[in-house]
Amino acid sequence: MTQQGVRWTADQVLALAPDVSSRKAGSKLGAAGPWSEAGSSDEGTVWGLCKGSGSKPYQTVVDIADATGPAYKCSCPSRKFPCKHALGLLLLWAGEDGAVPRGEAPGWAEEWLAGRRKRAEEKRAAADGSPSPSADPEAARHRAERRAERITAGATELEQRLTDLLRGGLATAEQAGYGMWEETAARMVDAQAPGLASRVRELGAIPASGPGWPVRLLEECALLHLLDQGWLRRDELPEGLAATVRSRIGLPGSADGPPVRDHWLVLAQYETADARLTTRRIWLHGTESGRTALLLSYGAAGRAPELSLPVGLAFEAEVAAYPGAGQLRSALVERFTPPAPTDVRPTGTTTTRAAERYGKALLDDPWLTSVPTTLDRVIPVPAGGSWQLADADTDSALPLAPSAAAHPGLWRLVALSGGAPVKVFGECGHRGFTPLTAWPEGPTGQAVPLC
Repeated sequence: MTQQGVRWTADQVLALAPDVSSRKAGSKLGAAGPWSEAGSSDEGTVWGLCKGSGSKPYQTVVDIADATGPAYKCSCPSRKFPCKHALGLLLLWAGEDGAVPRGEAPGWAEEWLAGRRKRAEEKRAAADGSPSPSADPEAARHRAERRAERITAGATELEQRLTDLLRGGLATAEQAGYGMWEETAARMVDAQAPGLASRVRELGAIPASGPGWPVRLLEECALLHLLDQGWLRRDELPEGLAATVRSRIGLPGSADGPPVRDHWLVLAQYETADARLTTRRIWLHGTESGRTALLLSYGAAGRAPELSLPVGLAFEAEVAAYPGAGQLRSALVERFTPPAPTDVRPTGTTTTRAAERYGKALLDDPWLTSVPTTLDRVIPVPAGGSWQLADADTDSALPLAPSAAAHPGLWRLVALSGGAPVKVFGECGHRGFTPLTAWPEGPTGQAVPLC
C-alpha cells in the first residue's frame, strides 16, 4: 500500500498516545511551525526535525508500514512511547496535503530503518528454523505439578478466609480495613495464583465504594468462592471451562488455536494501569469471518505497551485464539499489510439482544464482567442522574456504566449523535454499557474513539 495514497485522521493518530498529557503535547506540535526538513516516502516512512529547548532539533522518524505496528525513533530524552514529537509529526503528515512532501529519507532516518529491516530479517530467519525441543520436559512437568500444588494450598486457605468472613459478618470487613485483604492477596501471590490475588485486592476496595457495598462484597465473594471451587474440582469440569478456570487463576497459556487470516478492523484501544503494570486492550473485528478478537499487551509501570494500532483502520493478518470456553483473547501471529483507512463497520445489534448476549456468555465464563458489543441506531440520552443508550427503533435502552457516564468521551458521543442515531462499539456488562468507539449514521464516516 502506498501510505501517501490515504490519510489517517487526527483521532487515529492521537489514539496512539500513551497518556492524556502526551496527547495534548503532541497536538501542539501538529503544525508546521516547529518542524523543518519534514518528508515522507511511498514505503510508509515519515521524518522531520522538531525544534526543542536545546540548540539542536530533535530527529524524529516513524515507520508507519512496519509489520508489527507503527515504530518510532526520536532523539529526545522522553521515555514515553510514542513521544510527543512522533505524535506531532504524524498529525502534521495526516493534515493538509503538501505539509509533509515526498522525498528521500535523510541519512540518520535511513540508518535507523536499515537497522530495523536487518533485525526483522534475522528474526524471520530464526523463526523459520526448526524449533528446539524443551531442554528437560520432565523437569518442566515437575515444575507445573509443584505450582498446581501451591495454587491448591492457596485456594484452600482462601476458602477458609472467606468462610471466616461470612461467619463473623460482612461488617468486620469494613472494620479490618484494606490491610486484611492486602495480606491475603500477598498469600495468593506466594501461592503463584496472581488471578486470585487480583480479585482479593478488588474485594479490599469495596467497603469504601459507597452505599450498597455489603451487597457488592457478597457478590464478589461468591464469584471468588466459585473460582476457588472450580480450581479445586477442575478435573470434573469440561475442558473448555477448565481452561477458563486456569486462565482466571492466572496460569499462563499459549495461543494454540488455529490461525484465522482476515482483514481485521481495529474497533477500540484503551489502557488500564496499576502500580506494577500497564495493560493495553485492543479489540479487533474480522471483516470476513465476523469474529471478534482481543489483543493484550503489557508495559512496566509508567511505560506504554509496545503494540499499538490506530482505531478505525484495518489490516490483513493471522490471529490465533487462546484456550478457554467463551474466551476472545487472541495473539497476533503474523501481519501482512499495514493499517489503512476503511469504510467497513462491524454488524450491530439491538440493546435487548446485547443484554441477552451477555447473559448467555456467563454460561461459559461466570467471571466475565462484560462482552464486546456493537449497537446499531442508538441515541445517548440522560436518564435521571446518569445516561443511557436508547434504541431508536424500540422502547428498550441500556444504561451506561458509572465509569463511562463520568468519562469525557461521553460528550464526544453526545456531540457526534446530536440527537440522531449512531453506531456504537463498547463493552456490555452487569454494570452497564461502556462505549469505546462510535460511527455517525450512514454508510461512510470516520470512527470516533471515545476512550
